[in-house]
Amino acid sequence: MKQRVHVVFTGGTISMRIDPQTGGAVPALSGEQIVSRVPGLDEEAQLTLEDYSRLPGPHVTPHWMWRLKDHVAEVLASPEVDAVVLTHGTDTLEETAFLLDLTLTSDKPVVFCGAMRTVSEPGWDGPANLRAAVRAAVHADARDRGVLIVVGEAVHAASEATKWHAQALAAFRGPYGPVGTVERDRVAFHRPSFRAPRLPARGLVSEVDLHTMAAGVDDALIRASLARGARGLVVEATGCGNVPPAAVPGLRAALAARVPVLLVSRCPEGGVTPAYGYEGGGRMLRDLGVIMGGEMPGPKARILLMVALGVTSDIAELRSLLAGRAG
Repeated sequence: MKQRVHVVFTGGTISMRIDPQTGGAVPALSGEQIVSRVPGLDEEAQLTLEDYSRLPGPHVTPHWMWRLKDHVAEVLASPEVDAVVLTHGTDTLEETAFLLDLTLTSDKPVVFCGAMRTVSEPGWDGPANLRAAVRAAVHADARDRGVLIVVGEAVHAASEATKWHAQALAAFRGPYGPVGTVERDRVAFHRPSFRAPRLPARGLVSEVDLHTMAAGVDDALIRASLARGARGLVVEATGCGNVPPAAVPGLRAALAARVPVLLVSRCPEGGVTPAYGYEGGGRMLRDLGVIMGGEMPGPKARILLMVALGVTSDIAELRSLLAGRAG
């Protein structure tokens, strides 16, 4: 008996075509129109199609992600559904997939996919990615792996993957490589996902700002975040967790106001560690009360802090809650 897969279409490049008047890509295709261009898809699973939205990736918001999470949880609760596949714009796919990975409790497979080219362009990769995502979702080893991302014939864990290349078909990469591959004749899983326990969040706190450090950056934007009511800050530090001295007063002000600060690195690989004791060094920041964020990139750390703040706003409790979750 075929597995029953509920496919949720949310938009992104996989749904786009080039507008002849503007020359730019815009959402246009329904889920049924996309599926009609995927040869052999109906042989892989028994599909139910849902047009949930038709959003470009940059139009997605954290609260939209939360509503999508609630919807997917309802779908997964049905005994008539064995797995869920979602299409999504790749610009923010990693953030939505990570939020669902942090919060969904079902062990049924949930797989995201997208495309890097539109239906109007040669080599539209949407059909191949959708078919690969369905094939991965119905695989016997896909269950209880957390949320997965399938793009460019690679299977990535949502807890690990980031969009690494702006335009390449194999756009996603994780620090430990893919957890599996989709080949012509089989789907192969190579290793488990590095996945932390779920966060029992009752809601989402979206007022979390992300700041990237660079040479000579001061605390002006950090103070602007505090002035507009930020309830959490994520700082993408240089190296293994260091910031310019001029940024430190703003971080002190945030901590004094009981606004949690989560520190990660702007480097694509490697994480933060309290190695340096100079003004703005990681050891000094840790001693001030900044939370070390491990190997997680800034956009995903922001999602993590938003969800964690839905559990507690106490900095000591957040520190304990985030231990082992931030890489």
